[in-house]
Amino acid sequence: MLLRLAPVLFVLIWSTGWIAARAAAPLADPLTFLAARYALAALALFLILLVFGVKLPSDRRLWAHGLASGVLLHAIYLGGVWYVIDEGLATPLSGLIAALQPLLTAVLAVAWLAEQLTRRQWLGLGLGFAGLVIALLPKLFELEGEALTAAAWLIVINVVAMVSVTLGTLYQKRFLQGGDLRAISMLQYVGATLATLPFAYLLEEMHITINIESIAIMAWSVLGLSLAAIGLLLLLIRHGAVSRAATLIYLIPPLVTLEAWMLFGEDLAPIAILGMLITVFGVYLVNKKPT
Repeated sequence: MLLRLAPVLFVLIWSTGWIAARAAAPLADPLTFLAARYALAALALFLILLVFGVKLPSDRRLWAHGLASGVLLHAIYLGGVWYVIDEGLATPLSGLIAALQPLLTAVLAVAWLAEQLTRRQWLGLGLGFAGLVIALLPKLFELEGEALTAAAWLIVINVVAMVSVTLGTLYQKRFLQGGDLRAISMLQYVGATLATLPFAYLLEEMHITINIESIAIMAWSVLGLSLAAIGLLLLLIRHGAVSRAATLIYLIPPLVTLEAWMLFGEDLAPIAILGMLITVFGVYLVNKKPT
């Protein structure tokens, strides 16, 4: 039952990450907030391991792979996304760049993990990306001329973040198929904390406003995003083809656009709705079981 519900739950929870980043931007420096989030997530998982009597891996290689995958999946990816949003890059554009991940993951999964994709699945990947572009075109037109030039270096950072989470997903599938997911997740957040803290110290004032709003955002970021959503993603990677799991990322930007419309009153054009429907159909083609 959990495996059946995991894709829907993952998409619903993970899409709120962009909303959390936007809400936290006035309250905290992005890398500082993320370092605190990773540390709290690692602490929460350590307590969970103690309660359930789960032991950390005895194999040093699993420790190394866990720490390294945490840097790729969390430190570089989320650090890049939160940083560019804090610096003013349009959230839909950031979402579009992140949505390149399924295509890159599919190509690399075929080459690195020897996964096989059917023509229907390749068609679904293409339709998913095309629908995403259609859904976000109205927002993309807002970035022109000087604004687009000023955002160029932020776009580069966002692309690096996208490549990092793609490599992290493949790395997870290849090197971390064994071991308890809770223990591996804890190691990943330890690695992310160690990688993020130095950059927060060098680049930021390490400021976090402590109030009810920031505490609520942090609580959701740790419990909802860092524990629940990432746990579901790792579960999907372990029990399914990595390219199909990555395709769920296509659903995130349209859902973020819908959430921004509901929470912040942003415009939701008919063309955006059309693009979302095309994207959903593309994801269906990729994940549909063969008859």
